[in-house]
Amino acid sequence: MENLGIKSKILFALGLIMVPITLGVSGYMVIEDAGFLDALFMTITTIATVGYGEVFPLSDAGRVFTILLIMGNLGAFAYALTLITRFIIEGNFFQQIRNKRMKEKIKQLRNHVIVCGYGRNGQAACEMLQKHQLTFVVLESKSEMQEMSAGKFPTYFLHEDATNDESLLDAGIMEARGLITTLPNDADNVFVTLTAKGLNPNLTIISRASNSSSFTKLKRAGATNVIMPDKIGGAHMATLIVRPDVNEFVDILSGQAGADVQLEEFSYDILKKHLVGTTIADLNIRKLSGANVIGLKLKDGSYVVNPNINRVLEEDQKLIILGNSSQMETLKNIIH
Repeated sequence: MENLGIKSKILFALGLIMVPITLGVSGYMVIEDAGFLDALFMTITTIATVGYGEVFPLSDAGRVFTILLIMGNLGAFAYALTLITRFIIEGNFFQQIRNKRMKEKIKQLRNHVIVCGYGRNGQAACEMLQKHQLTFVVLESKSEMQEMSAGKFPTYFLHEDATNDESLLDAGIMEARGLITTLPNDADNVFVTLTAKGLNPNLTIISRASNSSSFTKLKRAGATNVIMPDKIGGAHMATLIVRPDVNEFVDILSGQAGADVQLEEFSYDILKKHLVGTTIADLNIRKLSGANVIGLKLKDGSYVVNPNINRVLEEDQKLIILGNSSQMETLKNIIH
């Protein structure tokens, strides 16, 4: 019963109510030759056991029918009322209504990110996505997490299990640009990664891992990158001892220190036509926007740090650019 959707549950409850009412009305009309309204009133008072007397004199056959009607349908009628009441009181009804409305909104999304799990790592990922003004959908099975998120970051939040194929489809995985899975169980993250990659092969998938043994499994399942928070956290703390100033500067570059600094990537494919085939110097990025080209990602996936300004840009390359928010906005208008 718990696996039924809201529509199926409502229909089931209504069926439990309407079937005995239909049988009762039909029985009294046939056995006692009663009018429809009298038969309906007699049926309702009989099933609900509210204590009214007979609406019309009953024959022996009518009394036997009444006994059978009470014995056969009292439990079903009471269960149906309990089911409907539980939907309303426990919030199941309204929760599913909210989920249904949310799914309709998510259907309109394109090029968004799906975040599976709204624990500590999931919340941190949402904060960063929010900071960069990226649209994202959160999938979280624990209802208390949705209450925690109310009025905070997630505009799109589905109270569903991310390990289910239907949940990923509800979150718009076919139109998504990426997926971040931060579930506490590595096996669940492997399953989500494998399922997501099967549904959308072009998806960029970032997965959390607790154990080193899960790293290879996640990569084989299709994860683009695998992050081990505990390992990264420990290494980060150690570098604060070994190279504190360098580490703090890296935090500033990544935007974690709260400074107005951004690192952005710009693909060769988005350059305006008159800029295609030019050198980095020809782009004149520093003079026009104030931002700086600090890296170049090549077609084979390797990186060139502080590339030569006379280098000609080629297909499938990406520029790594450093600047503040206003400089980045100016730059986007120049090269897009």
